[in-house]
Amino acid sequence: MRSIRMRSIRPLLAVTGLAATLALTATACGPGGDEADGKPSASNSAPAKGGGSTAPADLADTLKKHGVDLDKYKNGGWQNWDKDTWLREAKDFVNPVIDGLWKPDRMKSAKDPQKTMATGDVNGGISDPEPAPVKAVQERLPYHSYAAPVGKVFFDSPKGSMVCSGTVVKDPAHPGRSNMVWTAGHCVHQGGSGGWYRNIAFVPSYNDKGKSSAALDNARPQEIAPYGVFWADWASTSNEWIQNGGPTGGTGAPYDYAVLHVKPENGTKSLEETVGNALTVNFSAPDAHAVSAMGAWGYPAAPPYDGLQMFKCVDRPGRLSITPGTPAMYRIGCTMTGGSSGGGWFMNGPDGKLQLVSNTSIGPVTSGWLAGPRLGAGAKALFDSMSAKHGGQ
Repeated sequence: MRSIRMRSIRPLLAVTGLAATLALTATACGPGGDEADGKPSASNSAPAKGGGSTAPADLADTLKKHGVDLDKYKNGGWQNWDKDTWLREAKDFVNPVIDGLWKPDRMKSAKDPQKTMATGDVNGGISDPEPAPVKAVQERLPYHSYAAPVGKVFFDSPKGSMVCSGTVVKDPAHPGRSNMVWTAGHCVHQGGSGGWYRNIAFVPSYNDKGKSSAALDNARPQEIAPYGVFWADWASTSNEWIQNGGPTGGTGAPYDYAVLHVKPENGTKSLEETVGNALTVNFSAPDAHAVSAMGAWGYPAAPPYDGLQMFKCVDRPGRLSITPGTPAMYRIGCTMTGGSSGGGWFMNGPDGKLQLVSNTSIGPVTSGWLAGPRLGAGAKALFDSMSAKHGGQ
């Protein structure tokens, strides 16, 4: 089916119309604390054993309830996607750490879980004219100096290894020590037809120097994962996504957001301290028509991109209504493709600092625009619950 095509006469905005850097409080030295030039250094510490926000024994019990042995799961049993063992409910998320699973080559080969929509996917409501495409611009190098909180979310699905984008966000209950990552619901849970994805991990400032695929063959580990690999020990997404999310977003698209709590690799420094910055989440951002500019950051992986470099788009947002009775989504012109899913959308707050107000959820069959949910009371309740239950761990 052909994608929706309506041209907008709204003028395009230059990237410089929004703050160009996300690393407003970039670390003066790397996580190791010894590098005078400010370059980050990946942690050499092993991830916490067992994973999950509960003790390993509780994790084993959770899997056992569904007929799954923890040791067998970690030794390859996770590749069984039989519906009877595929955990689906919000309370049943488990993500045991499997040491060494996310090696550089496996990260590089991960595919995008692109959510596309065509004319038949829009069933009513009020939408603004389709925006003109805005060409994505590669972020400046090294990424840790300009967009440190942005990274890639890796996970396994029945279709293989997948990749999304994500953003380190502030946890008000634990100021300066957040272990929270914002991404899309479809990057952690399949939605109405499936369950939780597996082996979910976050890599901030992935491929820090923006190297090509060939150049990465000989890259040092800290160039690929400058701050290390952070496994999610808990994930939360909306009930609307769990129940109604679909291959093209479905009626769950306006609720296609998720929060990860990750486990610091070194056991002491939080993700926010390690990266040096995190973004405030604004759950009461205004209607699209009241915003002059919004920017989306991410790692597009579907052609013509390969998922190895970070890009950004800035545009004046409009509205996209999927179906009557669901909230209108934000929409901007942008040529980024799948893989940018989950990447944060930012706007300037009253204090001039960037705030996260949405995340990439869906786009058209042929790239040209992106849409993301407008965060509200439901998203805030999910985030607050996540912080209260897991933030301090």
